[in-house]
Amino acid sequence: MPVWVRVIIIVLAVIIGILIALIIIGRKMQKKQQASQADIEAASQIISMLVIDKKKMKVKDATLPKVVAEQIPKYMRFAKLPLVKAKVGPKVMTLIADVKVFDALPLKTEVKVAVSGIYITEIKYIRGKVEPKPLTKKEQRAKAKAAKKSK
Repeated sequence: MPVWVRVIIIVLAVIIGILIALIIIGRKMQKKQQASQADIEAASQIISMLVIDKKKMKVKDATLPKVVAEQIPKYMRFAKLPLVKAKVGPKVMTLIADVKVFDALPLKTEVKVAVSGIYITEIKYIRGKVEPKPLTKKEQRAKAKAAKKSK
């Protein structure tokens, strides 16, 4: 057998081994995620709060409690988290929001949300008028193009 055929066989064997390992690890991670999601849903409670500010910040820059900052995995410490500063009752708190919830939360508005610990999982009710977010340039072009075609 020529040398290049042996090299190709070895490379293919290594790639197949890596793919199998990734599949196994992915399944384990998916099971862990489903278990933690069930725990989050079981511990969630609905609270009313006034959203003061929201921004994406690194964990070390945020004003999260020390216990929470220590429990965040090392690989997530350098990533930016969606943080929401809100007034819950008489207290002003910093909460971590789900990415979908973070985009939909209006500023300076009272909302009812499902919260599990300091993690906002979903929006239940928004009080008052909700201003639609402005269209991006891409969306504006698509809308103009659709209007032009309909004429």
